[in-house]
Amino acid sequence: MRGLDDRVRLFGELDGNLTHLERGAGVALHVDGDEVVITGDAKRVAIASAALEGLIKAARSGSDVTALDVELALRAARDGLEVEAPEGSLATTRRGRPIRPRTPGQRALVDAVAANTLVFAIGPAGTGKTFLAVTMALAALRAGRVQRIILSRPAVEAGEKLGFLPGDLQEKVDPYLRPLFDALGEILEPLAVTRAVERGQIELAPLAYMRGRTLSDSFIVLDEAQNTTNEQMKMFLTRIGAGSRMLVCGDVTQIDLPSQIESGLVAAARMFEGVADTAIVQLGDADIVRHPLIRRIIDAYQRGRR
Repeated sequence: MRGLDDRVRLFGELDGNLTHLERGAGVALHVDGDEVVITGDAKRVAIASAALEGLIKAARSGSDVTALDVELALRAARDGLEVEAPEGSLATTRRGRPIRPRTPGQRALVDAVAANTLVFAIGPAGTGKTFLAVTMALAALRAGRVQRIILSRPAVEAGEKLGFLPGDLQEKVDPYLRPLFDALGEILEPLAVTRAVERGQIELAPLAYMRGRTLSDSFIVLDEAQNTTNEQMKMFLTRIGAGSRMLVCGDVTQIDLPSQIESGLVAAARMFEGVADTAIVQLGDADIVRHPLIRRIIDAYQRGRR
């Protein structure tokens, strides 16, 4: 390591990152001056060494290394992939932590949004689709590339009916929009979110509210798009106006529509393959960043279907 700051970023609080690397790789680590000595089974040592090299690059780039970074580095090393140093951050959380793409799939998504007007992000739970979408929308707003952010979701529920929920209309739709508020709240203080909504810089609305509108100079996000019908998807996509970007996110393994109705996201992924100024980014298990257990949960359910 080049200096004390690099060591602090790499090792983490109370050397927690090294402990996580030891346990995850099944090796022993020993710090000797500026060197980290790895001992154990040769294959495990090779995996730990590859992961450590990537983490050192991250520390040298000025990024604080987290337990999640260690997990992702080990995952890449086990899969025989190069452990890449993190790129510049898109934003920072309220706690001051940089937000950046952490996996090849997430990097592909960020690059696709930069290069295309319409992007579909399809992947399982925990791959960061919604959080990255909100982060990129806020980055575009702050940079002046758009004038407002529009975040939407279909009000389709698993086993419940909207009309039977208590309260007025706003109280009925709030549960559907809460994940979007949560993502915003990771980056902005609650008061800042409220003020942005009041000024019209951020709008959160159910999909049904999009009909008949033209959305210009906006970063438009549709979340949980697997629960749209073909008609709803077509209606939403044709709202896009001049100077706008549109990002459609969904998980085709969690469709809550009646079985006889085709998901609009499934159909769109089929129809828009190869269409100019659009991109379809498929995220997979390797892109799960929410918690290591999420990957095992999804694997368990996939095995259960066989």
